[in-house]
Amino acid sequence: MTADLPPAPPFRDPRLARAKRVDDLLSRLTLDEKAAFLHQYAPAVPRLGVAAFRTGQEALHGVAWMGPATVFPQAVGLGASWNPDLVRRVGAAVAAEVRAMRSRDDRVGLNVWAPTVNLLRHPLWGRNEEGYSEDPALTSAIATAYTAGLRGDLPERWHTAPVLKHWLAHNNERDRAVTSSSVRPRVLREYDLRAFRDTVRAGAVAGVMPAYNLVNGRPNHVSPYLREHLRTWTGEDLLVCSDAGAPTNLVDSEHYFATHEEATAAAVRAGVDSFTDHGTDSSPMVARIQGALKQGLLTEADIDTAVRRQLSVRFRLGEFDPPEDRDGSAGTAAGAGAFDTPAHRALAQEAAEQSVVLLRNDGLLPLAPDTRVAVVGLLADECKLDWYSGTLLHRSTPLEGLYDRFGAERVVFAEGVDRIRLRTGAGTFLRVPPADDAVDRAARGAEGALDPALLSGRTDLPPLTCDAEGTELALVDWGDGVLTLRAPDGRYLTVADDGRVRAAADQPGGWVVQETFRLEPHGHGHLLKHLGTGRHVQVAADGVKVAAADGNSAPSPGELPSPGEVFEVVMVERGEDAVARAAAEADVVLVVAGNDPHINGRETEDRSTLLLPGHQTRLLRAARAVNPDTALVLVSSYPYAVDPAPLRAVLWTAHGGQAAGTALARVLAGDVSPSGRLPQTWYASDGDLPDLLDYDVIGSRQTYLYFEGTPLFPFGHGLSYAAFSYAELAVRADGRTVRVSCAVTNTGDVTADEVVQVYVREADPSVPRPRRELAAHRRVRLAPCERTALDFELPSSAFEFWDVAHGGWRREPGPYDVLVGASSEDVRLRTTVVLAGGAAIPRPVPRRGLEAADFDEQAGIDIVDLTRANGDAVRVSAGAGAGELLYRACDFGPRTGRVRTRVAGTGPGSVELALDGDGVRTVLTLDTPTAGPYDYVTLEAPLAVTGVHDLRVTVRGGLRLARLDFTD
Repeated sequence: MTADLPPAPPFRDPRLARAKRVDDLLSRLTLDEKAAFLHQYAPAVPRLGVAAFRTGQEALHGVAWMGPATVFPQAVGLGASWNPDLVRRVGAAVAAEVRAMRSRDDRVGLNVWAPTVNLLRHPLWGRNEEGYSEDPALTSAIATAYTAGLRGDLPERWHTAPVLKHWLAHNNERDRAVTSSSVRPRVLREYDLRAFRDTVRAGAVAGVMPAYNLVNGRPNHVSPYLREHLRTWTGEDLLVCSDAGAPTNLVDSEHYFATHEEATAAAVRAGVDSFTDHGTDSSPMVARIQGALKQGLLTEADIDTAVRRQLSVRFRLGEFDPPEDRDGSAGTAAGAGAFDTPAHRALAQEAAEQSVVLLRNDGLLPLAPDTRVAVVGLLADECKLDWYSGTLLHRSTPLEGLYDRFGAERVVFAEGVDRIRLRTGAGTFLRVPPADDAVDRAARGAEGALDPALLSGRTDLPPLTCDAEGTELALVDWGDGVLTLRAPDGRYLTVADDGRVRAAADQPGGWVVQETFRLEPHGHGHLLKHLGTGRHVQVAADGVKVAAADGNSAPSPGELPSPGEVFEVVMVERGEDAVARAAAEADVVLVVAGNDPHINGRETEDRSTLLLPGHQTRLLRAARAVNPDTALVLVSSYPYAVDPAPLRAVLWTAHGGQAAGTALARVLAGDVSPSGRLPQTWYASDGDLPDLLDYDVIGSRQTYLYFEGTPLFPFGHGLSYAAFSYAELAVRADGRTVRVSCAVTNTGDVTADEVVQVYVREADPSVPRPRRELAAHRRVRLAPCERTALDFELPSSAFEFWDVAHGGWRREPGPYDVLVGASSEDVRLRTTVVLAGGAAIPRPVPRRGLEAADFDEQAGIDIVDLTRANGDAVRVSAGAGAGELLYRACDFGPRTGRVRTRVAGTGPGSVELALDGDGVRTVLTLDTPTAGPYDYVTLEAPLAVTGVHDLRVTVRGGLRLARLDFTD
């Protein structure tokens, strides 16, 4: 006889409902065990057979930080495809590789932190590369597709569990942990929340990550919007994971709470379920949670709620299913065979091809097969990676792609770097010693790192020295005087922890880039400042190093400190001379320009200008001066302001991943017609842009939705080698939807894709509405002379706006324009449909009062937090002196005699009220500051008014204005 095995606990039984399984496991955990689960690195519980679990596997456009993986185009490039089906397939491939890599390395997590759905509101945002579009509808369509691929198509078991980043209104890197985005109610609901909302409602999202910033004066990690909006959009338990270090920021940098226990408790109660803080060391965070429990700031029920959400995700991933079920939970995604497959390589190329946008073409493209091509520029032989890339398994640069497509004998190359030597004050030159051939030169991060920011520079190579001849260095100025210096063997000068300068980096990179320098004029030469340490380069007896923190070098024994070395820059060859020589040999010149994703525009660093850096502008001019048949190929994470008029053609692609060069060459040769479309507006100059911290897209007329100027290239723009005609527009409204149909014909002589775009706008709005707004789109592939009929169904919500006067969505009755075309400005068909709706009704202010933040227009006003927990108030913007609020069509009824305001303030101030265009009718003054910013008092004054009027409120001084009430 054999003893019967004990029955498996209910949480192991896949036949039970998930909620019952979660409740069973939750009931078996102790309070200490549950508290420990709230850290990113949830520990194992051996007594229950529960394994350790980590939230957070970066997978923005491929598996990142874990070594070699398929690298797809940057997210903004995927957005440029305007192709949800393609992006869904990319998401599925990434999920397959996550599962395959996890089968070999259990450090690879299944809770993936992707995609980023922050809207590309401002093109100077450093993380532009991570988002999909400036438009919420397009962003949601692409994000929904990516999450659907990541999730998989099985009804109960998920391939991976995607987490959307970064909640909410986050488009600046400068001071991102302490700045507050002032977001009026209309912008909040019509713009910033919308991309999250529609993606979550689609059902393939496991959670969200709050952003570092504050919104309306309150940190996102304690935002009431998590409860008031996010969790109402789905019946699933969503896992909210903090961003790295953000819980500590609540006290240390934002000073929003006095203690970490208070901050942690507030975050848990707001809805944060997993704390990413202190790296792999969970003890500080767990101690804060336990301290909050002891102080009565949290209850065990609060902890249970957070743990239940985490467990729900783990059950969806199949973690607690029997092995035979768990192994099949992701289908082929569980096997190592799903990694770097031919299908994945082909998909990477397809995605790169569909991301290429042809901005201008006067007949230069496509190139004839026998064309002699000069490919020049700083990005011509580069395949750049960004912070959220994996390590390349395959690599194709523009130069390599053109060699393969046209033959090396027809392609001439010039990089365009400035070739220099650096002469010291002693007359010697900086020299790069040769590297030992036996030294492993594996790419940075190839071994995989859960946090590549922790990778330190190499010290296994000799530091620079000096001799009579020196080494010729390749200098690139990436803009704002930020330089890289590269040795002849391709290694970049860098500085490791020991302060020595070495040629040791394969590419610039790292959380703090150690491969950038600046030449600072000094006397008759230049100091060479290393930007990663902020210190100057010095020459010492034992090699070249950077100065110590006090400005002097770290001396060797017996050596006295010395000031920074003054170098003479000896120019061996200017980049434009090499470019001009190459351009003169060719029929056509392709100038490949753009950015390095780790320099001058990246996470932690916003851009300062739309302009192409001066070094690359010089190369473009040099090529154009020699050969008028010049095309500009921009490979970049963001838009530029360039003058296209002198150029025969202009193309843009994001950094396209492993197949970027092959894809670009195929487009240039006409093997495939360009079919990418701009996912954001390209502005003509910096003067077209609002301040980076101005989040009021309505008031400051931002994005294609509201911009009233002339863009360089409009949203949705992209040319083709074919031509398309549009016809037979018909629109029919049935009360709940508007059905739009049209026909599109390829009138060209090549097979090509067209992206048909449908926009709507209100013809005669009573409030500011978008000039036009994307309501639907579809990519179609048509052979020459082929025609297709398209049908679109637009929901009634496509015509609504948030009515601040009454706190709800409203569609105004009247005519709406329906526009169909090839971009937001290239409209081919238009018609008008008349829709029913709710007419505007004046604000019933005696009955409802006025929430201060529910204004129609404002000037000099910021929205701030009413309390730390919830609500909004307003105050005068820093440096404004006074702020003005306009509330339109306020109905004061037959008799209003008094006004009351709720205010708090750190100093004296006043609230002035005026009606219509008249002068001030009454003033309410706070003479004595209140006890704190949330200690509100009531001010009251007479105000005799009847009927409907526009109310203008002027706020002066250090007041927070919460609301106004009116009585008879």
